[in-house]
Amino acid sequence: MPNIAYIGLGSNLGERAKNLAAGIGLLKNAPGIEVLRKSSIYETLPLGAVAQPKYLNGVFEIATTLDPRQLLGTLLDIENKLGRVRTGPDNSRTIDLDLLLYADNIINEPGLVVPHPRMHLRSFVLKGLCELSPLLVHPLIKKTVAVLASRLNGGDYFTDFSKPQLIEMAGVIAVGKTTLASNLCSSLNARLIAEAYDTNPFLAKVYAGKHDLALDSQLYFLMTRVEQLSSIKPGEIAIADYVFEKEFIYAKRLLDAQQCDLYCRINNGVSGSIAQPSLLVYLKDTPQRCLERIHLRARPYEQKIEPAFLEELFEDYQALVAEWRISPVITITVDGFDCRDRAKTDELAKEIKFYLA
Repeated sequence: MPNIAYIGLGSNLGERAKNLAAGIGLLKNAPGIEVLRKSSIYETLPLGAVAQPKYLNGVFEIATTLDPRQLLGTLLDIENKLGRVRTGPDNSRTIDLDLLLYADNIINEPGLVVPHPRMHLRSFVLKGLCELSPLLVHPLIKKTVAVLASRLNGGDYFTDFSKPQLIEMAGVIAVGKTTLASNLCSSLNARLIAEAYDTNPFLAKVYAGKHDLALDSQLYFLMTRVEQLSSIKPGEIAIADYVFEKEFIYAKRLLDAQQCDLYCRINNGVSGSIAQPSLLVYLKDTPQRCLERIHLRARPYEQKIEPAFLEELFEDYQALVAEWRISPVITITVDGFDCRDRAKTDELAKEIKFYLA
């Protein structure tokens, strides 16, 4: 019985559309392969800051009687026939045929890795798969391609071990960021970077109503976060219980227009050296449930936080995540996820590893 497989097709050299058409034609005529469906063709930028032409990309669903190694051999033969060059200073290519998925097989052999090890980081791949079969499940990550695509917000990403492997947490006060970050650090053998709440000499006074100290409080947080996020070494896994971009959320909520302008200029001047996140984990819960946790944990300086302030923060975080283009985002609805449950955090840690170098 034939197996269902998915092939990624791309070209960024020469007459790209003709290259794709030629690749499709050879694929249709190859023994043991029946092309069932094809996605739309998308134009995409090359990954990274490289001077290359734009790509045309698409995805094909096939039925095949070939085994995975035989299918890979057929794809390589088609690439060779169409002039694919595998040496040179860049990755430009007349034709590129990638074996994305082969049934639900998991293969890790020399020269053959299935599922494709970077497909979950490529919107142009996941978009095509979503057109064809949005409920298709990634055999390793155990999530549908629709969910994986939603995590990328239309972006395409790659992992780089020469850079810090930073995971940042986002979410309203008391949603569980520090608890989850601490447990994930244990599972991932990572360094915890915790927000400097307890050492900020201005925070309690600001929450008590002394708004003239809000700029001092924000600058204290800014400088400590810059120091923390500049200290991560290449390849080191670190988990911050905050997202650096929250700086602007709180500045806009707590500072007047003049203070906010000054703060933003200082932020832009000092934040150039910080590590960029490889992944954002967004913890989502209702402001009301977060307020209940604030009262339960009884930090004195938090007890005067108003429900309206949490509602505003919730909307701000929603907007931040909706526009996020720095890294993939894993969104967790806290109502169905206990951040204290080590079994659940261990499972999440396994998933996170796919987004790290």
